[in-house]
Amino acid sequence: MITRVTQQTSMLAAQRNLQSNAAQLAKLQDQAMTRKAFSRASEDPSGAADALRIRAQQRANDQHSRNIDNGLGWVTTLDSTLTAVNDLMKRVRDLTVQGANDGSLSSTAKEAIAVELDGLKDQLLGLANTQYLGRSVFAGNSSAGAAFNPDFSFTGTPGSTVDRRIGPDSTVRVDSDGLAVFGQGATSAFALIEGIAADLRGGTNIGTRLTAIDQSMNAIRTEHSAVGSRHAVIMRAEEAVMDKTVSFEAQRAGVEDIEISRIILDLKAQEITYQAALGVTARVLQPTLMDFLR
Repeated sequence: MITRVTQQTSMLAAQRNLQSNAAQLAKLQDQAMTRKAFSRASEDPSGAADALRIRAQQRANDQHSRNIDNGLGWVTTLDSTLTAVNDLMKRVRDLTVQGANDGSLSSTAKEAIAVELDGLKDQLLGLANTQYLGRSVFAGNSSAGAAFNPDFSFTGTPGSTVDRRIGPDSTVRVDSDGLAVFGQGATSAFALIEGIAADLRGGTNIGTRLTAIDQSMNAIRTEHSAVGSRHAVIMRAEEAVMDKTVSFEAQRAGVEDIEISRIILDLKAQEITYQAALGVTARVLQPTLMDFLR
C-alpha cells in the first residue's frame, strides 16, 4: 500500500515535531530551575515510587532521632542525679561514722551532725523528685508531679517504665526505678537518714546503721550502672541513625535530584534542536497565495 504524502500531511508532521521539541525543552527548563528529575509522578512512576519509599524511611529515621534526643535528655538527667545521690549518701555515711564516736562528741557536736543529716534528708528527697520536661525521672509513667511524697510514700506504679523507640526494632528504658533506688516509707533512704538523726539526738549508738547505709548505697550504684548501660545503647543508636540519615539522603538525591552540569548540557542541546525544528517548520509551512492577498 502506497501512502500519499500531501502538503497538509507534511505540515501536520512538522507541527507535531515542533510541539514535541517545545515540550522537551520546557521539561528541561523546569528541571534546570527546580533541580528535580521529575515534578509529577506521571513523569516517572518508578522513580516516584522509589522516592516515596525513601522519604517514608527518612521520616521514620527522623522520628527515631527525636526519640534518641529525648532519651538522652532523660538518661543524662538520671546520671547527674544519681551521681549527686551517691555523693550525698557518702556524706551521710561519713557523718554516721563521726557520730558513732559517742565518747569524743559533745551534745552540741551531735546536734550539729543531726542538723546536717536533716538537711541531707531534705536534699535527698528533692533529688528523688527530679524532673525532666515536667515529668519525674523516678516515677515511671506516673502523672504525679513528684515521685515521693513528704511522708516518703511512692507515687508511681511499680513496674511501669518510660521507653523510647530508638530503631525499627529496638526500644530502651529512659527512666529509673525510684523504689529500687530509694525504697519507700519506713524502709526508705529518707527514713534511714531521719532515724539516724533521731538516734543521735536520743543518745542511741548509730554505728549499727552503717550496714543499712551500705545497702542503700549498693542499690544506688546498681541502678546507676544500669542507667550507664542504657546511655551507651542510646549513644550507639544515635551513631546508627546519623549513618542512616546520610545514606537515605544520598538515595533520595539519586532518585529525585539531577546533576546541574548535565542538565545544562542537555538544555543547550535541546535548544539547538528546537531552533533547527523551527527552521525546518518555517520551510515546510511556506506562505500561500492567499497569505499574500490578505
